[in-house]
Amino acid sequence: MARYLGFLILILSISSICVSASLFYPISDAHRSAASEIFTFSDTSLEATYEALATFEVLGIGAESDVKTSTCKSVVDTLSLPTSTMKDLFFGLRVNKLLKCELTDGHLMAITLRIKDSVKDANSLLDFYYSIGSLIDIKGQTSEVDVTLENADGIFRSIKALSQSDGKWRYSSNNPESSSYAAGLALETLGGVVSLASSEIDEYLITTVKNDIMKLFDSIEKYDDGAYYFDEKLLDASGHHGPLSASSSVVRGLTAFAHATSTSLNLPGDKISGLAKFFLGIGVPGNAKDLYYQIDGLACLESNRVLIPLIQSIQSTVISYTRNDKLKVRVTTVLGYAAPPLSVKLMQVFSSGSKDASIIDQELTFDSESGIHILEALPESVDVGKYTFVFEIVLHDAELKKIYATGGRTKVPIFVTGVMQVDNAKIAVLDSDLGSVETQKKLSFEEENSVSLSANHLQKLRVSFQLSTPLGNAFNPHQAFLKLTHETKVEHIFMVGSSGKQFSVVLDFLGLVDKFFYLSGRYDIQLTVGDAVMENSFMQALGHVELDLPEPPEKATRPPPQSVDPYLRYGPKDEISHIFRTPEKLPRQELSLAFSSLILLPFIGFLVGLLWLGVNLKSFPTSTVPATFAILFHVGIGAVLCLYALFWIKLDLFTTLKALGFLGIFLMFVGHRTLSHIASTSAKLKSA
Repeated sequence: MARYLGFLILILSISSICVSASLFYPISDAHRSAASEIFTFSDTSLEATYEALATFEVLGIGAESDVKTSTCKSVVDTLSLPTSTMKDLFFGLRVNKLLKCELTDGHLMAITLRIKDSVKDANSLLDFYYSIGSLIDIKGQTSEVDVTLENADGIFRSIKALSQSDGKWRYSSNNPESSSYAAGLALETLGGVVSLASSEIDEYLITTVKNDIMKLFDSIEKYDDGAYYFDEKLLDASGHHGPLSASSSVVRGLTAFAHATSTSLNLPGDKISGLAKFFLGIGVPGNAKDLYYQIDGLACLESNRVLIPLIQSIQSTVISYTRNDKLKVRVTTVLGYAAPPLSVKLMQVFSSGSKDASIIDQELTFDSESGIHILEALPESVDVGKYTFVFEIVLHDAELKKIYATGGRTKVPIFVTGVMQVDNAKIAVLDSDLGSVETQKKLSFEEENSVSLSANHLQKLRVSFQLSTPLGNAFNPHQAFLKLTHETKVEHIFMVGSSGKQFSVVLDFLGLVDKFFYLSGRYDIQLTVGDAVMENSFMQALGHVELDLPEPPEKATRPPPQSVDPYLRYGPKDEISHIFRTPEKLPRQELSLAFSSLILLPFIGFLVGLLWLGVNLKSFPTSTVPATFAILFHVGIGAVLCLYALFWIKLDLFTTLKALGFLGIFLMFVGHRTLSHIASTSAKLKSA
């Protein structure tokens, strides 16, 4: 029981840490396993196929060969159809870029001409997005097709005209509502225009877009755990986009625009790291769309030219003094790749419920083989309890600060556990007047206790012990109470007070007689001490006390009715064992055989009588129909005789009577027909 309580408290504490802690972990095998289960390639659109293939590529999962065969056929058919929409061409080309289907330069040339015509007629953001994106995909697949845009400045200005003062974009000039998701599409499209331009874009236009990006990041939302995200409330033609899709769209657009313009964007590193925390804080999404947006956003953060975020992951937030655990920190990119040369420092330690911090500034030891930073020893000020450790990443090369975002200082909740020292445990019966000890016994919480005490209402019961941490400091557990249970299952619980290391509870029975309902008799004693950081939490029986209380007065409070255990009421009942009567003594086997032979004598006599009377088959019908009824009649008589035999061997009376009823009706019918034929034949013979 003691082990169970300690294990339960520790599990609950770890669960509470997971709920409240700001812990983030990079992409793992859990995401790969989820992607293999969630994404399917049967009867899906090219858009869903592209999202699956793109996710697989980032996670390093290979698609099956039959998927490529069937998908490439669908891609070629879609790109060859003159009725395919720009959206179909866009996703078809993106799938072709991943699978490298067999498309000739002639196919791509025809598609390019059609797309360029679409760019000229485009009047909405989505029209520009699908057209420009398709040309970018063609540019990446072949160098034989001319995809340059002659009027790139004009197209850039047309897309820029849809921007808003807050950095967001509209889907069209007819729609006044702005959208973060649309802003991501616009930035990606503008980056494509810059890449396809036949001449350089006006630098003023590039600068205005950079200002729009800064304004967009000014409106970013923030969670308490340091995660940043772009909110989205606009419902467009493609459906509702939430914070996940909007944040992924902005990150993808930012990456594409920064890559195309080759200019630096002075964005705050904490917001870039916050976006990574937002994507990773989701965990493993449960549907294909969310998983694609998560992985796509992280892949863009991994390869963007602005800042690449680094993630600190703590292997375990529970450190045991007993096991001499070491705190281990791993620093990687969001996709789990190795970080550049750096150090991890423990800067501050906050104790639970205190705003004062201990200044540590201790560098963790780096293990080059495992790539883990290890805190070899806990600071001297850290004892068992709940703490907040503040870590900071320090890059070795100052130039790396322009490439990587460390996210500043990171606060991590840490539980330090240990085995508490329980000393000087005693249980005693005291005299109520003088307070002198009448009976006292020592207790041991490492083994079972079976203390037997007796007291009356003029005496007191005292339970005391000392509790200290592995470092010898006083420790105040979350739970410490004494329970007395009467033999009638009436329970009484009392809190155990503390003063430094000393814990004690004194029960004055004179003042508790009414609470005890004047019930004399045996009371079992149980002590419970538990805490989230106490590895040896226990709930242990101490023994019992025979309590002699006075008779209750007339108006004394009665004990409450005890609840009935549902298992006793509705559970299985006691097995009923039935004793059968002893079988009576049977006669000898020879006597039984002789009696059976006597029973057969009448049947033998019947057969002899038939022979004596000269029974024959001369009157048996010869015609087909009468002969059939005669045969059925005799078969029915034989069936009745067999039924009698079965009744004697195995059948019960009701089954026999039921079968006999059906056979009787059958015999009446065929017998009547047979006898009628014999009677008519006899009458004809007599008349002749």
